[in-house]
Amino acid sequence: MSQTTPYVLILYYSSYGTTKTLAYSIAQGVEEAGMTARIRTVPMVAPETTSSKPAIPEEGDLYCTMDDLKDCMGLALGSPTHFGNMAAPMKYFWDNTVTIWLAGNLQNKPASVFTATGSMHGGQETTLLTMMLPLIHHGMMIVGIPYAEPALNRTHRGGTPYGVSHVSGAAHDQPVSDDERELAVAQGRRLAISAKALAQADWNR
Repeated sequence: MSQTTPYVLILYYSSYGTTKTLAYSIAQGVEEAGMTARIRTVPMVAPETTSSKPAIPEEGDLYCTMDDLKDCMGLALGSPTHFGNMAAPMKYFWDNTVTIWLAGNLQNKPASVFTATGSMHGGQETTLLTMMLPLIHHGMMIVGIPYAEPALNRTHRGGTPYGVSHVSGAAHDQPVSDDERELAVAQGRRLAISAKALAQADWNR
């Protein structure tokens, strides 16, 4: 573990800004639970890689480095839904984490997932479930949202027990609802509490 202040990594990719909004609400929950939230994103990918993005983006959140990932105490992973799966930039990022996987840097750390779609039933749950797969391969422990959260029973748009979600509409102009925001904050809080608890566990017994 790094000697820097312990943190939960909020790693997202956002096409229209709604997944980013959820990321910041999750970060709020992490901070409310007394932990530092480190927010990072990933660069776009293109069919032809004739040029590369600068290591530091001109605006917005910093790109995630492998050190950001391996030193985190917990992870919230978010992506918009692309045909029922995570977006290509996020998939590309995880395809390049083999060194961290071999070293076991993420084992026994908690992780949660979140997503956004343009339509109801647009693949939210399959995206959340498939985003869990590389995390499980890394040895992470998945943290969802229990039905003890009132907003999970109230919501008429986004929100699942697998992780918070948002329905942005066909024009991607629908704001994150109060219930969706409440679930995101609750998810971040639960993730941070889990991270602190798991960091104290004796995995060598």
